[in-house]
Amino acid sequence: MTEIYQQIGEAVENGDAEAVAGLVGEAMESGQQALEILEKGLVPGIQLMGKLFQDGTVYLPDILVACRAMNRGVALLQPELGKINMPHKGTVVIGTIEGDMHDIGKNLVKMMLESVGFEVEDLGTDVLPETFVAAVRDCNADILAISSLLTTTMVGVSDVIEALAKAGLRDKVKIIIGGAPVTPQFADKAGADGFGEDFVSAVDVSEKWMEEMAQ
Repeated sequence: MTEIYQQIGEAVENGDAEAVAGLVGEAMESGQQALEILEKGLVPGIQLMGKLFQDGTVYLPDILVACRAMNRGVALLQPELGKINMPHKGTVVIGTIEGDMHDIGKNLVKMMLESVGFEVEDLGTDVLPETFVAAVRDCNADILAISSLLTTTMVGVSDVIEALAKAGLRDKVKIIIGGAPVTPQFADKAGADGFGEDFVSAVDVSEKWMEEMAQ
């Protein structure tokens, strides 16, 4: 079945949702396990696109089309995936800061995190500090990911971190921030634990943190 997994990955890379759906259906009909189709076909395809994005070989529109194609395949697998215990790396709460309605980058980070085994609670956009705090508490989150795409909303990151501290949760969660105007220097100044330059590095940092916590 190695060949069909390779074909699924290539269809994801090409953003061919119809081909992805057909190949995933074919793999399922031949008796392949849903988790194996996900891990050996869909995930490698989108991960390769992420690496090509970092290399400057492909661009955001290419990634968005590839994501849609992958999601088409995941939707077909979902009924079966829901019956098994999926590998669980950790829990991430993610959202775009108050006053900011941008969500493309956030959505890419969410999708990539889920593809490698994280459970993600997406709070959407224009998220208040108290909403972040409540979600971190209710989900017992390992990581909080905050997105800010506007220089005018970046200051809100500090408000979220202060609210977490007041709630006694700051030391219980790792905080990563990202977005076009965000820099490592700003992340340090705001009190975050890390910085994601793009959706691929955000996932890399999150995986590293979970490995460190497990030691």
